[in-house]
Amino acid sequence: MLEEKILNDYKEAMKARDSLKSSILSFLRAEMINLAVSKKKKALEDSEVVTVIKKQIKQHQDSIEQFRNGNRPEMADKEAKELEVLKTYLPPELSADEIKSIIDKAIADTGAKEAKDMGRVMKEVTAQIAGRADGKLVSDLVREKLSKPAA
Repeated sequence: MLEEKILNDYKEAMKARDSLKSSILSFLRAEMINLAVSKKKKALEDSEVVTVIKKQIKQHQDSIEQFRNGNRPEMADKEAKELEVLKTYLPPELSADEIKSIIDKAIADTGAKEAKDMGRVMKEVTAQIAGRADGKLVSDLVREKLSKPAA
């Protein structure tokens, strides 16, 4: 499980006195524990852990942008290094072709014909992709497929 891998990596980082990695994994573990407590669970599913990681990645990306705008390159560099550590725990991203084939299959399975069917298609696609692609990209691709007239 991803949660166990993060815990083991945290322990290794502590032993190796890797302050950057241990601090980011400590914070990540705290966020995971908070989510588990709020859901009244002992352990999180991998998909829930990925959600927490993606939330942290988004926050780091926003921080990097803010630090660069505020002329604080040293802080932006620190955030960028932490961001790279977080990204190692995400599953590999799907290619655009893989996403398109999943979308085509979902459209065929749901019988979607036009843009108003987008919700059903997105539900099907999201279940299959499960955090392995950017949601906005998927949404744009589905909208593009459904807005084209059938050939």
